Amino acid sequence: MVYIVPLSIVIAYLVGMLLVGIYTSKRLIRTSEDLILAGRNLGVILVAASLSANNIGGGSTVGVAAKAYGDWGLSAGWYILTAAIAMIPLALVLARLRRSLVWTLPEVIGRRYGTPSYLLTSILQIVSLVCLSAMQVLASGTIIAALTGLPYEVGVVIAGGISTVYTIMGGLWADAFTDLFQWAIIFFGMLAALPFVISNVGGFETMVSKLPPGHFDLFKAGGGTIVSLLIMYIVTFIMGSEMITRAFGAKDEKTAFRGSLLSAVFQGMFAFIPALIGLAALAAFPNIKASDAYATAMLRLAPPWIAGLGLSAILGATMSSADSDMLCASSIFSKDIYQKFIRPKASDREIILITRAGIAVIGGISILIALLRLDIITVNTFAFMLRAAGPFAPFLFGIFREKVSRNAGIVAIIAGSVAGVAWRLMGQPYIGDVVLGSAVSVLAFIVTDKIEKALNRPLAPPLTPR
Repeated sequence: MVYIVPLSIVIAYLVGMLLVGIYTSKRLIRTSEDLILAGRNLGVILVAASLSANNIGGGSTVGVAAKAYGDWGLSAGWYILTAAIAMIPLALVLARLRRSLVWTLPEVIGRRYGTPSYLLTSILQIVSLVCLSAMQVLASGTIIAALTGLPYEVGVVIAGGISTVYTIMGGLWADAFTDLFQWAIIFFGMLAALPFVISNVGGFETMVSKLPPGHFDLFKAGGGTIVSLLIMYIVTFIMGSEMITRAFGAKDEKTAFRGSLLSAVFQGMFAFIPALIGLAALAAFPNIKASDAYATAMLRLAPPWIAGLGLSAILGATMSSADSDMLCASSIFSKDIYQKFIRPKASDREIILITRAGIAVIGGISILIALLRLDIITVNTFAFMLRAAGPFAPFLFGIFREKVSRNAGIVAIIAGSVAGVAWRLMGQPYIGDVVLGSAVSVLAFIVTDKIEKALNRPLAPPLTPR
């Protein structure tokens, strides 16, 4: 079935994203710093909206609605609320990072701990970002297929293709401008849809009466799960290239700090909206797939124009995350691998070309992975673990401690990454792999640091602005 009005709104939205890419490419991109870091000129609102739109992706919309429809009920909203809380400690890290004038997250590791740590962190970040990008393309493709009646595979190619094209053209400027618009669509689109969706189920009380017992329990997911989510977000946001790039691109450290705090407010206001939409879908359509809860609620319980806004919201959420993941993965390749190890004397124009080519390749790989239709939240949490578990301690100590052992970095990265992967392979709860991996990383770092200092081994050079 083709939904004409919602489809028209979504098409207009997608065309608008491409136009932003064209505008920023022609007017704002002159150097590789413009492409990768928006010329370090992002203001508070752009930083806050971009951080928010990047975090609210497929997992925080389609995934949360699916979890609410399934086992977690209303408590699925904690998946977003814990992310909002995690923005507060992140603000301190972002301010410190902006002061250092680095380009990428692995560069921090490389400056302090040397080549092995630098290269391994770069690879972990790239693999993680490709996985995250693929899941956002998957969620976007699901919505496009539901709207048009086209095969899912075609929807994935359209969503992935458009995200890739405007990111290639406009880089972080296009990303930031589209994120501002996308966050407005995400928040107000879903907020506008919610009363219509609940009303068409029969009202709030009727909806509650149709739900399984306990589905309105705010802590149904379990206290351990909620605490683990909070720890996971704190660790993975600090280690998230798509998050801290906003600090690198901010005008100054105060802008980075204030933008993160404002993002916490934005996300907190939004936290339980997708969960309520998932519950409404469960009350009205108890026999559909959980992954279809969001799209079904929008298309069958909301007026066409509201459905168009609501589905544009999910595309905004997923595409804003996908474009950042693609850009950051490609930036890490161009700056931390290509320029560092392959072509140290590469010109600025060459870095721009390599970054754009990398975005195209990563976009293609993301589309191929999305076609496998893997579980969004499972893959997202695996990607979070991969990028964060091992490098967490070296990165954090590298920012806030002046005297650290140079060899503690590589030991912690390997130990934490192995622990996180082992936890996942043993079939343990997937959120715990980040918690265990980062804890092992911290322990390995502290022990190695003490041993190395006792042996008078070389210390890491300071992280000073260049």
